Amino acid sequence: MHRFIMTACLALGLGLSGPVLAEDWALTPEETYERVQAEGDELLFIDVRDPVEIMFVGFTDVVHANIPFRMVDTDGWMEQNNHFAMPINDDFADAVGRALEERGLPEDAMIITMCRSGSDRGEPSAEYLRDAGFPNVFYVENGFQGDPASEGEHEGQRVVNGWQNSGLPWSTDMNRDKIYQAP
Repeated sequence: MHRFIMTACLALGLGLSGPVLAEDWALTPEETYERVQAEGDELLFIDVRDPVEIMFVGFTDVVHANIPFRMVDTDGWMEQNNHFAMPINDDFADAVGRALEERGLPEDAMIITMCRSGSDRGEPSAEYLRDAGFPNVFYVENGFQGDPASEGEHEGQRVVNGWQNSGLPWSTDMNRDKIYQAP
């Protein structure tokens, strides 16, 4: 029901008042694409993945900017998890503020974040930005690659949902003008 109300409000261009529940922060890839096509000049759509991840996985030029929420720290090997640490990008909120400014948008403009799966960085980055004073932040449910198949020929491969599997525009090419470069 909350999702229906939010979708209706978005479609009608109405703002939401009162507390927003975490599940209301999620937009499907298709909703995001439609929103960016209809009102792209009035919002900021950001890919919050590390630029190196984008280089190997793919990118959609529909995003306005790549501003990583977490970045790989090759000096921070985490023995217990058997991978590199990915601390929060200290420049994240400031970089989002700068991106809004560059687009001539206020801090309360709609911001949509997208990561690989929606859960590891998409939703947390939206919450982080809300806590940092940006009140109108959403994330792309299932992210760029989506969920892995749980069975069948493609078991373990990210082929279930997400931007890449929804027939939306994407490429293995990166747009240098949109990819984050550390200050």
